[in-house]
Amino acid sequence: MSRKFDLKQWVRPNIAALKPYSSARDEFKGTADIYLDANENPYETGLNRYPDPGAAAVKAKLEALKGIPVNQIMLGNGSDEVIDLLFRIFCEPGQDEVIILPPTYGMYQVSADINNVGVVTVPLKKRFVPDVPAILAAANEKTKILWLCTPNNPSGNDFPASDIEQLLKEFPGVVVIDEAYVDFAGRDTYIGWLERYRNLVVMQTFSKAWGLAGIRLGMAFASPGIIALLNAVKPPYNVNRLTQQAALDALEKQEEQAQQVVVLLGQRTLLQQYLSGLEFVERIYPSSANFILAKVNDPQGIYNYLMSKGIIVRDRSRQYLCEGCLRFTVGTPEENERLFRALLAYSQ
Repeated sequence: MSRKFDLKQWVRPNIAALKPYSSARDEFKGTADIYLDANENPYETGLNRYPDPGAAAVKAKLEALKGIPVNQIMLGNGSDEVIDLLFRIFCEPGQDEVIILPPTYGMYQVSADINNVGVVTVPLKKRFVPDVPAILAAANEKTKILWLCTPNNPSGNDFPASDIEQLLKEFPGVVVIDEAYVDFAGRDTYIGWLERYRNLVVMQTFSKAWGLAGIRLGMAFASPGIIALLNAVKPPYNVNRLTQQAALDALEKQEEQAQQVVVLLGQRTLLQQYLSGLEFVERIYPSSANFILAKVNDPQGIYNYLMSKGIIVRDRSRQYLCEGCLRFTVGTPEENERLFRALLAYSQ
């Protein structure tokens, strides 16, 4: 069991003392015939009223789906908003630090730079797994957050659960697990660990398996204390009415979403087989996500060729440990077939 985590010791003093903005919809939560409290345009457009600032209906659906109370759920304008809020809650600008494990999702670094927070990099080992002793050795009294992206972007692999558990037990600050790709990983989410580890924050998203990247809706799951801080710091109407409705509509179609995941997993296997048969592909890395990282002999040439055929992949060859690598998102069966035909033609 991890040592006792005292949230009060980790929150910035000004955030701990913050009196959150109270919107009209926070102060009156019921229904009425006439609303004259929020300075809205009274003429009905379907969108003339402010959205529910707490997105209660979406959270109620997520409570049932994820098996976690509403007071341990926060919704953000994409996971990127959650990332930024965590920096603002826990990291004193110009003083504190966080740890990231490159190669990893780029917004951890960008958000740190925006918030003037120092970044300590502890690179992943050659199989894209955390160097746990090095991470713990790098932590000091200024280190507030450890960012773990698993399954990892851009490598696609899932970190060993034993490494995650050791870090949760021994890292002195907040541990954030970014599970954007968890629906493709074939394992349970780390949400179930929240009761044991009060320093844990789990992030998920509607952008990947739910097929709703365009609505920008991220989820954070944590202790009630951390969620209360996130809700206090976020803008009052950060999740708009259209986004909330799109999420509710999607959550009514869970069987359809699950079937899409099944198809994508099958296509991931097929795409791995396709790539393994091409002579210019030097290595295919294991994937627990909806993409495949592959090392090729001419990443820029292959990228340009595919672009000329109307197919866009991601050149990751300039990232640490990803030298010579392209990242292929798993598409529909028709898209993957077109990709394979193009790659086959390139090799001839």
